[in-house]
Amino acid sequence: MAPDLEPLLPRAGHRPVTGGWRSALFIIWVEVAERFAYYGISANLISYLTGPLGESTAAAAAAVNAWSGAASMLPLLGAAVADSWLGRYRTIVASSVLYITGLGMLALSSMFSSPSEQCKLTADGRQACPRSSLQTAFFYVSLYLVAIAQSGHKPCVQAFGADQFDAADPAESLARGSFFNWWYFGICGSATVTIALMSYVQDNVSWGIGFGVPCVVMVLALAVFLVGTKTYRFYDDSGDGKGASVFSRVVEAFRASRKRPPEGGEHGHGDRVENAALVEEVRGLARLFPIWATCLLYGVVFAQPPTLFTKQAATMDRRVGSSGFQIPPAALQCFMGISMITCVALYDRVLVPVARRLSGLPLGITMLQRIGTGMVLAVAALVVAALVEMRRLSTAMDAGVVDQADAVVPMSLWWIMPQYVLLGAADVFTMVGMQEFFYDQMPGALKSLGLALYLSVLGVGSFISSFLISVIDGVTRWGGGTSWIADNLNRGHLDYFYLLIAALTALELLAFLYFSASYVYKRKTGSVH
Repeated sequence: MAPDLEPLLPRAGHRPVTGGWRSALFIIWVEVAERFAYYGISANLISYLTGPLGESTAAAAAAVNAWSGAASMLPLLGAAVADSWLGRYRTIVASSVLYITGLGMLALSSMFSSPSEQCKLTADGRQACPRSSLQTAFFYVSLYLVAIAQSGHKPCVQAFGADQFDAADPAESLARGSFFNWWYFGICGSATVTIALMSYVQDNVSWGIGFGVPCVVMVLALAVFLVGTKTYRFYDDSGDGKGASVFSRVVEAFRASRKRPPEGGEHGHGDRVENAALVEEVRGLARLFPIWATCLLYGVVFAQPPTLFTKQAATMDRRVGSSGFQIPPAALQCFMGISMITCVALYDRVLVPVARRLSGLPLGITMLQRIGTGMVLAVAALVVAALVEMRRLSTAMDAGVVDQADAVVPMSLWWIMPQYVLLGAADVFTMVGMQEFFYDQMPGALKSLGLALYLSVLGVGSFISSFLISVIDGVTRWGGGTSWIADNLNRGHLDYFYLLIAALTALELLAFLYFSASYVYKRKTGSVH
Protein backbone atom coordinates (compact mmCIF):
# COMPACT_ATOMS: atom_id res chain seq x y z
CA MET A 1 0.00 0.00 0.00
CA ALA A 2 1.32 3.47 -0.82
CA PRO A 3 2.10 5.21 2.52
CA ASP A 4 1.66 8.71 1.07
CA LEU A 5 -2.02 7.92 0.43
CA GLU A 6 -2.65 6.69 3.97
CA PRO A 7 -3.96 10.10 5.23
CA LEU A 8 -6.83 9.82 2.72
CA LEU A 9 -8.24 6.82 4.60
CA PRO A 10 -10.18 7.86 7.71
CA ARG A 11 -10.32 5.84 10.87
CA ALA A 12 -13.06 3.23 10.75
CA GLY A 13 -16.11 4.13 12.83
CA HIS A 14 -18.76 2.16 14.66
CA ARG A 15 -22.10 1.18 13.23
CA PRO A 16 -24.23 3.60 15.31
CA VAL A 17 -22.37 6.65 13.97
CA THR A 18 -21.24 5.58 10.50
CA GLY A 19 -22.88 4.18 7.40
CA GLY A 20 -26.58 3.86 6.64
CA TRP A 21 -28.64 6.23 4.53
CA ARG A 22 -26.80 9.36 5.72
CA SER A 23 -23.52 8.15 4.21
CA ALA A 24 -25.24 6.59 1.21
CA LEU A 25 -26.88 9.90 0.28
CA PHE A 26 -23.47 11.59 0.11
CA ILE A 27 -22.30 8.86 -2.23
CA ILE A 28 -25.48 8.90 -4.33
CA TRP A 29 -25.05 12.64 -4.91
CA VAL A 30 -21.44 12.05 -5.97
CA GLU A 31 -22.65 9.51 -8.52
CA VAL A 32 -25.38 11.89 -9.70
CA ALA A 33 -22.72 14.50 -10.43
CA GLU A 34 -20.44 11.97 -12.13
CA ARG A 35 -23.27 10.75 -14.34
CA PHE A 36 -24.00 14.38 -15.25
CA ALA A 37 -20.39 14.68 -16.41
CA TYR A 38 -20.37 11.35 -18.26
CA TYR A 39 -23.68 11.82 -20.10
CA GLY A 40 -22.75 15.41 -20.81
CA ILE A 41 -20.06 13.90 -23.03
CA SER A 42 -21.51 10.61 -24.26
CA ALA A 43 -25.17 11.42 -25.02
CA ASN A 44 -24.43 13.78 -27.93
CA LEU A 45 -20.98 12.49 -28.87
CA ILE A 46 -22.15 11.10 -32.21
CA SER A 47 -23.33 14.59 -33.21
CA TYR A 48 -19.87 15.99 -32.49
CA LEU A 49 -18.18 13.23 -34.49
CA THR A 50 -20.47 13.61 -37.53
CA GLY A 51 -20.48 17.42 -37.18
CA PRO A 52 -17.25 19.20 -36.18
CA LEU A 53 -15.08 16.13 -36.77
CA GLY A 54 -16.79 15.31 -40.09
CA GLU A 55 -17.01 11.50 -39.69
CA SER A 56 -19.55 9.30 -41.48
CA THR A 57 -22.58 7.97 -39.58
CA ALA A 58 -21.33 4.37 -39.54
CA ALA A 59 -17.77 5.37 -38.55
CA ALA A 60 -19.04 7.71 -35.82
CA ALA A 61 -21.45 5.09 -34.40
CA ALA A 62 -18.65 2.51 -34.36
CA ALA A 63 -16.28 5.00 -32.67
CA VAL A 64 -18.83 5.91 -29.98
CA ASN A 65 -19.52 2.22 -29.30
CA ALA A 66 -15.79 1.45 -29.12
CA TRP A 67 -15.24 4.27 -26.61
CA SER A 68 -18.30 3.23 -24.58
CA GLY A 69 -16.98 -0.33 -24.62
CA ALA A 70 -13.60 0.78 -23.30
CA ALA A 71 -15.25 2.96 -20.64
CA SER A 72 -17.29 -0.04 -19.48
CA MET A 73 -14.52 -2.67 -19.70
CA LEU A 74 -11.73 -0.72 -17.99
CA PRO A 75 -13.57 -0.80 -14.61
CA LEU A 76 -12.43 -4.44 -14.38
CA LEU A 77 -8.88 -3.09 -14.08
CA GLY A 78 -9.92 -0.24 -11.79
CA ALA A 79 -11.79 -2.61 -9.50
CA ALA A 80 -8.79 -4.93 -9.33
CA VAL A 81 -6.57 -2.01 -8.30
CA ALA A 82 -9.12 -0.92 -5.68
CA ASP A 83 -9.72 -4.37 -4.23
CA SER A 84 -6.07 -5.43 -4.13
CA TRP A 85 -4.12 -2.22 -3.47
CA LEU A 86 -5.59 1.27 -3.07
CA GLY A 87 -8.98 0.50 -1.55
CA ARG A 88 -12.26 1.99 -2.77
CA TYR A 89 -11.97 5.32 -0.97
CA ARG A 90 -8.53 6.18 -2.35
CA THR A 91 -9.40 4.90 -5.82
CA ILE A 92 -12.45 7.19 -5.95
CA VAL A 93 -10.35 10.22 -5.01
CA ALA A 94 -7.54 9.42 -7.47
CA SER A 95 -9.87 8.63 -10.37
CA SER A 96 -11.89 11.80 -9.72
CA VAL A 97 -8.76 13.90 -10.17
CA LEU A 98 -7.97 12.06 -13.42
CA TYR A 99 -11.60 12.51 -14.52
CA ILE A 100 -11.39 16.26 -14.03
CA THR A 101 -8.14 16.39 -16.01
CA GLY A 102 -9.63 14.45 -18.94
CA LEU A 103 -12.78 16.59 -19.06
CA GLY A 104 -10.71 19.77 -18.99
CA MET A 105 -8.59 18.55 -21.89
CA LEU A 106 -11.74 17.55 -23.79
CA ALA A 107 -13.22 21.03 -23.41
CA LEU A 108 -9.93 22.53 -24.59
CA SER A 109 -9.78 20.24 -27.63
CA SER A 110 -13.24 21.34 -28.79
CA MET A 111 -12.11 24.97 -28.82
CA PHE A 112 -9.49 24.41 -31.49
CA SER A 113 -10.48 26.20 -34.68
CA SER A 114 -9.99 25.02 -38.25
CA PRO A 115 -9.36 27.14 -41.37
CA SER A 116 -12.68 28.31 -42.81
CA GLU A 117 -11.79 26.98 -46.27
CA GLN A 118 -11.94 23.44 -44.87
CA CYS A 119 -15.55 23.82 -43.78
CA LYS A 120 -18.32 21.97 -45.60
CA LEU A 121 -21.99 21.07 -45.17
CA THR A 122 -22.78 17.68 -43.64
CA ALA A 123 -25.61 15.38 -44.72
CA ASP A 124 -27.94 16.90 -42.12
CA GLY A 125 -27.24 20.48 -43.27
CA ARG A 126 -24.76 21.51 -40.57
CA GLN A 127 -21.47 23.26 -41.26
CA ALA A 128 -18.55 20.97 -40.40
CA CYS A 129 -14.96 22.18 -40.22
CA PRO A 130 -12.80 19.03 -40.04
CA ARG A 131 -9.99 19.20 -37.49
CA SER A 132 -6.37 18.44 -38.32
CA SER A 133 -4.91 15.03 -37.48
CA LEU A 134 -3.20 16.53 -34.42
CA GLN A 135 -6.43 18.12 -33.16
CA THR A 136 -8.36 14.89 -33.70
CA ALA A 137 -5.67 12.90 -31.88
CA PHE A 138 -5.77 15.32 -28.92
CA PHE A 139 -9.56 14.95 -28.79
CA TYR A 140 -9.43 11.14 -28.71
CA VAL A 141 -6.62 11.11 -26.11
CA SER A 142 -8.78 13.35 -23.90
CA LEU A 143 -11.84 11.17 -24.52
CA TYR A 144 -10.06 7.96 -23.57
CA LEU A 145 -8.54 9.62 -20.52
CA VAL A 146 -12.12 10.08 -19.31
CA ALA A 147 -12.71 6.36 -19.96
CA ILE A 148 -9.63 5.46 -17.89
CA ALA A 149 -10.79 7.76 -15.08
CA GLN A 150 -14.21 6.11 -15.06
CA SER A 151 -12.49 2.72 -14.64
CA GLY A 152 -11.76 3.52 -11.02
CA HIS A 153 -14.72 5.76 -10.27
CA LYS A 154 -17.65 3.73 -11.54
CA PRO A 155 -17.26 0.34 -9.78
CA CYS A 156 -15.88 1.78 -6.53
CA VAL A 157 -18.47 4.49 -5.87
CA GLN A 158 -21.42 2.12 -6.14
CA ALA A 159 -19.70 -0.65 -4.16
CA PHE A 160 -18.70 1.89 -1.51
CA GLY A 161 -22.29 3.08 -1.33
CA ALA A 162 -23.60 -0.47 -0.90
CA ASP A 163 -20.94 -1.02 1.79
CA GLN A 164 -22.81 1.47 3.98
CA PHE A 165 -25.43 -1.25 4.60
CA ASP A 166 -24.53 -4.46 6.47
CA ALA A 167 -25.68 -7.52 4.50
CA ALA A 168 -25.73 -9.58 7.71
CA ASP A 169 -28.29 -7.27 9.34
CA PRO A 170 -31.85 -8.07 8.11
CA ALA A 171 -33.07 -4.46 8.21
CA GLU A 172 -29.97 -3.05 6.53
CA SER A 173 -30.00 -5.85 3.96
CA LEU A 174 -33.48 -4.77 2.85
CA ALA A 175 -32.33 -1.15 2.86
CA ARG A 176 -29.46 -2.11 0.58
CA GLY A 177 -31.91 -3.58 -1.93
CA SER A 178 -33.78 -0.27 -1.87
CA PHE A 179 -30.44 1.54 -2.17
CA PHE A 180 -29.78 -0.04 -5.59
CA ASN A 181 -33.22 1.11 -6.79
CA TRP A 182 -32.81 4.69 -5.56
CA TRP A 183 -29.22 4.77 -6.76
CA TYR A 184 -30.50 4.10 -10.24
CA PHE A 185 -33.28 6.66 -9.71
CA GLY A 186 -30.62 9.26 -8.95
CA ILE A 187 -28.44 8.57 -11.96
CA CYS A 188 -31.48 8.40 -14.26
CA GLY A 189 -32.67 11.77 -13.01
CA SER A 190 -29.20 13.19 -13.50
CA ALA A 191 -28.91 11.71 -17.00
CA THR A 192 -32.31 13.10 -17.99
CA VAL A 193 -31.47 16.64 -16.90
CA THR A 194 -28.00 16.43 -18.42
CA ILE A 195 -29.13 15.19 -21.82
CA ALA A 196 -31.85 17.83 -22.10
CA LEU A 197 -29.61 20.70 -20.99
CA MET A 198 -26.21 19.84 -22.45
CA SER A 199 -27.45 18.63 -25.86
CA TYR A 200 -29.13 22.03 -26.34
CA VAL A 201 -25.99 23.90 -25.24
CA GLN A 202 -23.77 21.80 -27.49
CA ASP A 203 -26.03 22.09 -30.55
CA ASN A 204 -26.97 25.75 -30.18
CA VAL A 205 -24.36 27.53 -28.02
CA SER A 206 -20.87 26.04 -27.95
CA TRP A 207 -19.19 22.65 -27.80
CA GLY A 208 -16.51 24.19 -25.58
CA ILE A 209 -19.09 25.20 -22.96
CA GLY A 210 -20.94 21.92 -23.50
CA PHE A 211 -17.82 19.96 -22.59
CA GLY A 212 -16.61 22.45 -19.96
CA VAL A 213 -19.66 22.35 -17.69
CA PRO A 214 -19.22 18.59 -16.96
CA CYS A 215 -15.66 19.36 -15.82
CA VAL A 216 -16.93 21.89 -13.29
CA VAL A 217 -19.58 19.45 -12.08
CA MET A 218 -16.92 16.77 -11.46
CA VAL A 219 -14.93 19.23 -9.32
CA LEU A 220 -18.07 19.67 -7.19
CA ALA A 221 -18.56 15.89 -7.05
CA LEU A 222 -15.10 15.38 -5.56
CA ALA A 223 -15.73 18.13 -3.01
CA VAL A 224 -19.01 16.52 -1.91
CA PHE A 225 -17.35 13.13 -1.55
CA LEU A 226 -14.60 14.51 0.68
CA VAL A 227 -17.12 16.40 2.84
CA GLY A 228 -18.83 13.11 3.76
CA THR A 229 -15.60 11.32 4.71
CA LYS A 230 -16.19 11.13 8.46
CA THR A 231 -19.60 9.48 8.03
CA TYR A 232 -18.45 6.52 5.91
CA ARG A 233 -18.39 2.92 7.11
CA PHE A 234 -15.50 0.60 6.25
CA TYR A 235 -15.37 -3.20 6.22
CA ASP A 236 -12.57 -5.65 6.85
CA ASP A 237 -13.03 -6.91 3.27
CA SER A 238 -13.84 -3.57 1.60
CA GLY A 239 -10.55 -3.43 -0.24
CA ASP A 240 -8.52 -1.10 1.99
CA GLY A 241 -5.30 -2.53 0.66
CA LYS A 242 -5.91 -5.99 2.12
CA GLY A 243 -7.26 -7.67 -0.96
CA ALA A 244 -4.00 -8.39 -2.77
CA SER A 245 -4.10 -11.95 -1.49
CA VAL A 246 -7.68 -12.39 -2.75
CA PHE A 247 -6.61 -12.56 -6.39
CA SER A 248 -3.84 -15.01 -5.55
CA ARG A 249 -6.49 -17.13 -3.80
CA VAL A 250 -7.87 -18.05 -7.20
CA VAL A 251 -4.52 -19.52 -8.21
CA GLU A 252 -4.17 -21.17 -4.81
CA ALA A 253 -7.59 -22.76 -5.20
CA PHE A 254 -6.68 -24.39 -8.50
CA ARG A 255 -3.46 -25.66 -6.95
CA ALA A 256 -5.36 -26.86 -3.89
CA SER A 257 -7.78 -28.86 -6.03
CA ARG A 258 -4.82 -30.75 -7.55
CA LYS A 259 -2.86 -31.26 -4.32
CA ARG A 260 -2.80 -34.52 -2.48
CA PRO A 261 -4.80 -34.03 0.77
CA PRO A 262 -2.50 -33.56 3.83
CA GLU A 263 -2.39 -36.58 6.12
CA GLY A 264 -3.66 -36.48 9.72
CA GLY A 265 -2.94 -34.00 12.50
CA GLU A 266 -4.44 -30.67 13.37
CA HIS A 267 -2.33 -28.88 10.76
CA GLY A 268 -3.49 -31.27 8.05
CA HIS A 269 -7.11 -30.77 9.01
CA GLY A 270 -6.69 -26.99 8.85
CA ASP A 271 -5.17 -27.21 5.37
CA ARG A 272 -8.04 -29.35 4.16
CA VAL A 273 -10.60 -26.85 5.45
CA GLU A 274 -8.78 -23.89 3.88
CA ASN A 275 -8.34 -25.67 0.55
CA ALA A 276 -12.01 -26.61 0.47
CA ALA A 277 -12.97 -22.99 1.11
CA LEU A 278 -10.67 -21.81 -1.69
CA VAL A 279 -12.11 -24.31 -4.15
CA GLU A 280 -15.64 -23.28 -3.21
CA GLU A 281 -14.80 -19.60 -3.88
CA VAL A 282 -13.56 -20.41 -7.38
CA ARG A 283 -16.62 -22.52 -8.08
CA GLY A 284 -18.76 -19.58 -7.01
CA LEU A 285 -16.95 -17.29 -9.44
CA ALA A 286 -17.26 -19.87 -12.22
CA ARG A 287 -21.04 -20.08 -11.69
CA LEU A 288 -21.28 -16.35 -12.51
CA PHE A 289 -19.74 -16.75 -15.96
CA PRO A 290 -22.78 -18.26 -17.79
CA ILE A 291 -25.02 -15.50 -16.38
CA TRP A 292 -22.52 -12.85 -17.46
CA ALA A 293 -22.14 -14.34 -20.95
CA THR A 294 -25.89 -14.57 -21.54
CA CYS A 295 -26.35 -10.87 -20.67
CA LEU A 296 -23.88 -9.57 -23.27
CA LEU A 297 -26.33 -8.81 -26.06
CA TYR A 298 -28.28 -6.58 -23.71
CA GLY A 299 -25.17 -4.40 -23.86
CA VAL A 300 -25.66 -4.20 -27.64
CA VAL A 301 -29.22 -2.96 -27.12
CA PHE A 302 -28.01 -0.44 -24.52
CA ALA A 303 -25.55 1.00 -27.07
CA GLN A 304 -28.26 2.10 -29.55
CA PRO A 305 -29.96 5.16 -27.90
CA PRO A 306 -26.89 7.47 -27.95
CA THR A 307 -25.95 6.39 -31.48
CA LEU A 308 -28.45 5.13 -34.05
CA PHE A 309 -31.58 6.14 -32.14
CA THR A 310 -30.18 9.69 -32.07
CA LYS A 311 -29.39 9.72 -35.80
CA GLN A 312 -32.86 8.31 -36.51
CA ALA A 313 -34.45 11.07 -34.42
CA ALA A 314 -32.42 13.75 -36.24
CA THR A 315 -34.36 13.08 -39.45
CA MET A 316 -37.81 13.59 -37.89
CA ASP A 317 -39.98 16.64 -37.23
CA ARG A 318 -38.85 17.72 -33.75
CA ARG A 319 -40.78 21.00 -33.54
CA VAL A 320 -42.77 21.58 -30.37
CA GLY A 321 -45.60 24.09 -30.09
CA SER A 322 -46.27 27.12 -32.26
CA SER A 323 -42.92 28.76 -31.49
CA GLY A 324 -41.10 26.37 -33.80
CA PHE A 325 -38.64 25.31 -31.07
CA GLN A 326 -36.83 22.13 -32.08
CA ILE A 327 -35.85 19.49 -29.54
CA PRO A 328 -32.20 18.43 -30.06
CA PRO A 329 -32.02 14.81 -31.32
CA ALA A 330 -29.93 13.63 -28.36
CA ALA A 331 -32.45 15.18 -25.95
CA LEU A 332 -35.01 12.55 -26.96
CA GLN A 333 -33.05 10.17 -24.72
CA CYS A 334 -34.79 12.05 -21.90
CA PHE A 335 -37.85 9.90 -22.63
CA MET A 336 -35.78 6.92 -21.54
CA GLY A 337 -34.66 8.72 -18.39
CA ILE A 338 -38.21 9.74 -17.49
CA SER A 339 -39.33 6.15 -18.04
CA MET A 340 -36.56 4.90 -15.74
CA ILE A 341 -37.41 7.37 -12.98
CA THR A 342 -41.10 6.45 -13.13
CA CYS A 343 -40.43 2.71 -13.24
CA VAL A 344 -37.92 2.79 -10.36
CA ALA A 345 -40.51 4.46 -8.12
CA LEU A 346 -43.27 2.07 -9.21
CA TYR A 347 -40.98 -0.94 -8.82
CA ASP A 348 -39.78 -0.03 -5.32
CA ARG A 349 -43.11 1.20 -3.93
CA VAL A 350 -45.70 -0.89 -5.79
CA LEU A 351 -44.32 -3.96 -7.53
CA VAL A 352 -41.98 -5.14 -4.74
CA PRO A 353 -44.59 -5.01 -1.91
CA VAL A 354 -47.17 -6.81 -4.07
CA ALA A 355 -44.69 -9.42 -5.30
CA ARG A 356 -43.39 -9.90 -1.73
CA ARG A 357 -46.89 -10.85 -0.54
CA LEU A 358 -47.33 -13.27 -3.44
CA SER A 359 -43.89 -14.91 -3.45
CA GLY A 360 -42.78 -14.55 0.16
CA LEU A 361 -39.37 -13.31 -1.03
CA PRO A 362 -37.93 -10.24 0.76
CA LEU A 363 -37.27 -8.47 -2.57
CA GLY A 364 -40.46 -9.69 -4.27
CA ILE A 365 -38.72 -11.41 -7.18
CA THR A 366 -35.24 -12.87 -7.48
CA MET A 367 -32.40 -10.88 -9.04
CA LEU A 368 -32.24 -13.21 -12.04
CA GLN A 369 -36.01 -12.96 -12.61
CA ARG A 370 -35.59 -9.19 -12.63
CA ILE A 371 -32.79 -9.37 -15.22
CA GLY A 372 -34.79 -11.71 -17.46
CA THR A 373 -37.86 -9.45 -17.37
CA GLY A 374 -35.75 -6.55 -18.60
CA MET A 375 -34.42 -8.63 -21.50
CA VAL A 376 -37.97 -9.34 -22.67
CA LEU A 377 -38.73 -5.60 -22.60
CA ALA A 378 -35.51 -4.90 -24.53
CA VAL A 379 -36.56 -7.25 -27.33
CA ALA A 380 -39.95 -5.52 -27.44
CA ALA A 381 -38.23 -2.09 -27.65
CA LEU A 382 -36.16 -3.16 -30.65
CA VAL A 383 -39.17 -4.58 -32.47
CA VAL A 384 -41.04 -1.31 -31.89
CA ALA A 385 -37.98 0.66 -33.10
CA ALA A 386 -37.91 -1.40 -36.30
CA LEU A 387 -41.63 -0.82 -36.93
CA VAL A 388 -41.23 2.94 -36.38
CA GLU A 389 -38.28 3.00 -38.79
CA MET A 390 -40.35 1.16 -41.43
CA ARG A 391 -43.01 3.82 -41.13
CA ARG A 392 -40.39 6.59 -41.26
CA LEU A 393 -38.93 5.19 -44.49
CA SER A 394 -42.43 4.88 -45.98
CA THR A 395 -43.24 8.48 -44.98
CA ALA A 396 -39.98 9.73 -46.52
CA MET A 397 -40.85 7.98 -49.79
CA ASP A 398 -44.41 9.37 -49.83
CA ALA A 399 -43.07 12.88 -49.16
CA GLY A 400 -40.51 12.57 -51.94
CA VAL A 401 -37.51 13.32 -49.69
CA VAL A 402 -35.70 9.98 -49.98
CA ASP A 403 -32.73 11.52 -51.77
CA GLN A 404 -32.65 14.65 -49.61
CA ALA A 405 -30.41 13.70 -46.70
CA ASP A 406 -30.90 17.02 -44.92
CA ALA A 407 -34.69 17.14 -45.36
CA VAL A 408 -37.00 16.73 -42.38
CA VAL A 409 -39.25 13.69 -42.74
CA PRO A 410 -42.85 14.84 -42.03
CA MET A 411 -43.27 12.48 -39.09
CA SER A 412 -43.66 13.67 -35.51
CA LEU A 413 -41.01 12.91 -32.89
CA TRP A 414 -43.74 11.31 -30.73
CA TRP A 415 -43.58 8.23 -32.95
CA ILE A 416 -40.11 7.46 -31.64
CA MET A 417 -41.02 7.89 -27.97
CA PRO A 418 -42.29 4.28 -27.31
CA GLN A 419 -38.91 2.67 -28.06
CA TYR A 420 -37.22 4.97 -25.53
CA VAL A 421 -39.91 4.33 -22.91
CA LEU A 422 -39.71 0.53 -23.32
CA LEU A 423 -35.93 0.55 -23.17
CA GLY A 424 -36.04 2.74 -20.07
CA ALA A 425 -38.32 0.22 -18.36
CA ALA A 426 -36.01 -2.60 -19.48
CA ASP A 427 -33.04 -0.85 -17.87
CA VAL A 428 -34.81 -0.63 -14.50
CA PHE A 429 -35.14 -4.41 -14.50
CA THR A 430 -31.96 -5.60 -16.20
CA MET A 431 -29.43 -2.91 -15.30
CA VAL A 432 -30.37 -2.63 -11.62
CA GLY A 433 -30.77 -6.40 -11.45
CA MET A 434 -27.24 -6.94 -12.81
CA GLN A 435 -25.79 -4.35 -10.42
CA GLU A 436 -27.31 -6.04 -7.38
CA PHE A 437 -26.65 -9.59 -8.64
CA PHE A 438 -22.94 -9.20 -9.40
CA TYR A 439 -22.33 -7.17 -6.23
CA ASP A 440 -24.22 -9.63 -4.06
CA GLN A 441 -22.76 -12.84 -5.49
CA MET A 442 -19.04 -11.90 -5.48
CA PRO A 443 -16.73 -12.81 -2.56
CA GLY A 444 -16.59 -10.04 0.04
CA ALA A 445 -13.17 -8.64 -0.91
CA LEU A 446 -14.10 -8.50 -4.61
CA LYS A 447 -17.28 -6.42 -4.43
CA SER A 448 -15.83 -3.68 -6.64
CA LEU A 449 -14.87 -6.35 -9.17
CA GLY A 450 -18.46 -7.60 -9.07
CA LEU A 451 -19.79 -4.20 -10.16
CA ALA A 452 -17.04 -3.97 -12.76
CA LEU A 453 -18.24 -7.33 -14.06
CA TYR A 454 -21.71 -5.84 -14.56
CA LEU A 455 -20.18 -2.86 -16.37
CA SER A 456 -18.17 -5.22 -18.56
CA VAL A 457 -21.47 -6.54 -19.92
CA LEU A 458 -22.09 -3.07 -21.33
CA GLY A 459 -18.48 -2.83 -22.48
CA VAL A 460 -18.43 -6.10 -24.38
CA GLY A 461 -21.90 -5.29 -25.73
CA SER A 462 -20.64 -1.96 -27.06
CA PHE A 463 -17.69 -3.67 -28.74
CA ILE A 464 -20.07 -6.20 -30.29
CA SER A 465 -22.28 -3.35 -31.51
CA SER A 466 -19.26 -1.56 -33.00
CA PHE A 467 -18.20 -4.77 -34.71
CA LEU A 468 -21.69 -5.45 -36.07
CA ILE A 469 -22.04 -1.90 -37.42
CA SER A 470 -18.65 -2.07 -39.16
CA VAL A 471 -19.29 -5.51 -40.65
CA ILE A 472 -22.85 -4.77 -41.77
CA ASP A 473 -21.78 -1.43 -43.23
CA GLY A 474 -19.03 -3.14 -45.21
CA VAL A 475 -21.10 -6.12 -46.35
CA THR A 476 -24.12 -4.09 -47.46
CA ARG A 477 -21.86 -1.67 -49.38
CA TRP A 478 -20.21 -4.57 -51.19
CA GLY A 479 -20.57 -4.37 -54.95
CA GLY A 480 -21.85 -0.78 -54.90
CA GLY A 481 -24.86 -1.47 -52.68
CA THR A 482 -26.38 0.92 -50.13
CA SER A 483 -25.39 0.47 -46.52
CA TRP A 484 -28.07 -0.33 -43.95
CA ILE A 485 -26.43 2.48 -41.93
CA ALA A 486 -25.96 5.00 -44.75
CA ASP A 487 -25.23 8.69 -44.10
CA ASN A 488 -28.59 9.31 -45.77
CA LEU A 489 -30.77 7.18 -43.48
CA ASN A 490 -33.66 7.51 -45.93
CA ARG A 491 -31.67 5.18 -48.20
CA GLY A 492 -30.55 2.92 -45.37
CA HIS A 493 -32.29 0.16 -43.45
CA LEU A 494 -31.98 0.67 -39.72
CA ASP A 495 -35.12 -1.45 -39.42
CA TYR A 496 -33.21 -4.51 -40.62
CA PHE A 497 -30.42 -3.78 -38.14
CA TYR A 498 -32.85 -3.44 -35.21
CA LEU A 499 -34.62 -6.70 -36.13
CA LEU A 500 -31.27 -8.50 -36.33
CA ILE A 501 -30.33 -7.38 -32.81
CA ALA A 502 -33.83 -8.29 -31.55
CA ALA A 503 -33.49 -11.83 -32.94
CA LEU A 504 -30.02 -12.31 -31.43
CA THR A 505 -31.19 -10.97 -28.05
CA ALA A 506 -34.20 -13.33 -28.07
CA LEU A 507 -31.89 -16.30 -28.66
CA GLU A 508 -29.62 -15.15 -25.86
CA LEU A 509 -32.65 -14.83 -23.56
CA LEU A 510 -33.37 -18.55 -24.03
CA ALA A 511 -29.81 -19.36 -22.97
CA PHE A 512 -30.14 -17.03 -19.97
CA LEU A 513 -33.31 -18.80 -18.83
CA TYR A 514 -31.56 -22.17 -19.09
CA PHE A 515 -28.59 -21.17 -16.91
CA SER A 516 -30.53 -19.06 -14.41
CA ALA A 517 -32.92 -21.94 -13.70
CA SER A 518 -30.09 -23.95 -12.12
CA TYR A 519 -28.22 -21.10 -10.43
CA VAL A 520 -27.81 -21.37 -6.63
CA TYR A 521 -27.41 -18.10 -4.72
CA LYS A 522 -24.66 -17.77 -2.12
CA ARG A 523 -25.38 -16.93 1.50
CA LYS A 524 -24.89 -13.39 2.81
CA THR A 525 -22.27 -12.55 5.43
CA GLY A 526 -20.80 -9.33 6.78
CA SER A 527 -17.85 -8.09 8.87
CA VAL A 528 -18.18 -4.42 9.64
CA HIS A 529 -15.90 -2.36 11.79
